[in-house]
Amino acid sequence: MKKTTCPKMAKVTKKSDRVKLFSLFLKEQYPDALCALEYEEDPFKLIVMARLSAQCTDKRVNEVSKKLFVRFPDAKAFATAEQKDVEEIIRPCGLFRTKAESIISMSKQLIERHNGEVPSTYEDLTNLSGVGMKIANLMLGDVFHDPKIVPDTHCIRISHKTGLISKADPVTCEKELSRLIPKEDQSDFCHRIVLFGREYCKAPTPDCEKCPLDVMQSDSL
Repeated sequence: MKKTTCPKMAKVTKKSDRVKLFSLFLKEQYPDALCALEYEEDPFKLIVMARLSAQCTDKRVNEVSKKLFVRFPDAKAFATAEQKDVEEIIRPCGLFRTKAESIISMSKQLIERHNGEVPSTYEDLTNLSGVGMKIANLMLGDVFHDPKIVPDTHCIRISHKTGLISKADPVTCEKELSRLIPKEDQSDFCHRIVLFGREYCKAPTPDCEKCPLDVMQSDSL
């Protein structure tokens, strides 16, 4: 069994208890499980912003996207855009050339295959340029109400640190948490763990002294 490196979880030996404890803690700490990306309920904006978020903070993506969507509001606008114009706007998000290329390519694919709309199946989503398991699961959970585990860096790191998963990689994280977390709670769990990672369990220096996780132990098990 994976041993926890989280000092707040040190006395919780059973994985089932860890899952129960941590899930209840997250619900208590962050009752409003909302996506950190401010996509205004627009599926196309979310899929673009999710692509921009690779190795970039959600805060910066939110800031950059305001200008980006004024210039390019939909798939049709991106599909006909000059890559250099997209690059210029998204440069602060990092990896701007690769991201611009894949967003333009994805937009063309949406126009050609899906009438400019974001598809609702995992297969169709992952066949789009730049869209892998993480983005596909985010879209399915937040847009199409099919909750999934979204193995972003916070989710992987903290789930491994707290002993919920055996390896710190996306495939293991998605596979093992999908078995551990009830289906209906999976998307909310992932949004909450991101908030927890920002506030307390930060990389590389978590604020363990202020972390309120141990407050819940006696009442939750």
